[in-house]
Amino acid sequence: MKKVGIIMGSDSDLPVVRKAADTLSALHIPYEMHIYSAHRTPAEARDFAADARKNGFGVLIAAAGMAAHLAGALAANTTLPVIGIPLKSSVLDGMDALLSTVQMPRGIPVATVAVDGAVNAALLAAQILAVEDEALAAALDARRAAEAEAVREKDRNLSV
Repeated sequence: MKKVGIIMGSDSDLPVVRKAADTLSALHIPYEMHIYSAHRTPAEARDFAADARKNGFGVLIAAAGMAAHLAGALAANTTLPVIGIPLKSSVLDGMDALLSTVQMPRGIPVATVAVDGAVNAALLAAQILAVEDEALAAALDARRAAEAEAVREKDRNLSV
């Protein structure tokens, strides 16, 4: 199975990014996490993205706040799918990161999830990998069924 690369711009992003890692672990998807900054370590970010396919990655997840150029910087250097997680900041509540992540120029796509949407980023990465992996597709189906049953159970237990 291909790995998922999880790249964050700073170690302060780890509390959010950990949710993506935990989701991938629950689905038995191998991943690597790294800290590369689009602005402070651009060469390392570029090299990671450029070599990602030959290093066994199938999808990259990039988490960054504020200017949030990391997902775009990675996407500019690979044709692997890149999923951006815009992170909430104290200044504009993540709106700056959301707009920076979602407004990519034509030809350099980045899939973007909600602000702090690490679980959905991991699930989208899993769905991309599941296109060629029936066992993973079945695991995702089972997860959805379990989540639906949890909602039904809450409905049954609801007392008004």
